[in-house]
Formats: sequence, structure tokens, C-alpha cells
Amino acid sequence: MNSSFVEKMIRAARLDVHLYEEIEADEKANTHALAVVILAAIAAGVGTKGGGLVGILIGSLVALIGWYVWAYLTFWIGTRILPEPETHASHGELLRTIGFAASPGLIRVFGVIPPLRDVIFAIAGIWMLVAMVVAVRSALDYKSTGRTVGVCIIGWIIQIILFALLLTVLGLGKAT
Repeated sequence: MNSSFVEKMIRAARLDVHLYEEIEADEKANTHALAVVILAAIAAGVGTKGGGLVGILIGSLVALIGWYVWAYLTFWIGTRILPEPETHASHGELLRTIGFAASPGLIRVFGVIPPLRDVIFAIAGIWMLVAMVVAVRSALDYKSTGRTVGVCIIGWIIQIILFALLLTVLGLGKAT
């Protein structure tokens, strides 16, 4: 099936397992996967509160870095620590599939509506996590959904801890 970029993003957001299998095998999808991640990061930047253009740029950059750290951790955990016997994946296969799993993150742009910001970001986060599970299961050839969920959540938690430590070291963390 030769889907357009937007159709692929919609299918990814709909959690279409067949799309994730197609993307895993399509080495030409790297650019589109990167574009999805960048668009989702920009949507996060726009949807974050305040800061004008600088806030958008910082929010976008943080979202982009966060996505890559999570992707790398997921690859490493999924292929080195918790692989299944059938697990076979390249870093590119995983980046392509989880790049498209960022598609639901586009709704974060609606965070510009202050009363809805937290709800929108929570919905986007959960939706992206579920899409990531579908993508990782496809890319890593997992049979177990439980293992896939574990790999994604472990990577997500480590990423949050790393960002919290970084913000604390930079003096940008919240004072308690």
C-alpha cells in the first residue's frame, strides 16, 4: 500500500499494526518518521505555556531530545536486556516505527488553550505510549505485549529520571 505521509500518520495514530510492519521494512520511511517526530515536537513547543518564540523553540527541543533518549533506551533495553528469542531489529527499524508512534503528539498543539493544556498533554502522552507499544512490538518482533509494555515503560521512566537530574543540575528543576 502506497500511503501518503498524512495517511500514514493517521494510520499510526489509529494504532494500525500493519502500518508499523510496513514502516519497519521500508528503509525509505526514515525521512517521514523524522518529520513526524519534528512535527510532534513543534506541537509540544507551541502547546507549552508562555515563552513566545523562545518557549516554542525550547519546548520543541526538549520534546525532540526526550523522544530520542526514550527511543535509544527502548532499543537498548529491548534488544540487549529484555529480548525475546525472535527479537531482531536494527536501530533504524525501531526509529522508523517509533517515529510514527509520535503522531498522536500533534494534538499537543491544542495545549495553547490554557484550561485544556494539562488534559491535552496527558491524553497525548498516554496515546503516544500506546502507539509506542504497538511500534516497538512490531520493530522488535515481540510476541509478548507485556514485555513490550515493560520495555517502553522502563525506557520512559529512565528518560524522566535523566531529564529530572539534568534540570536539577542546570538549576531549572522545581524547588521543593
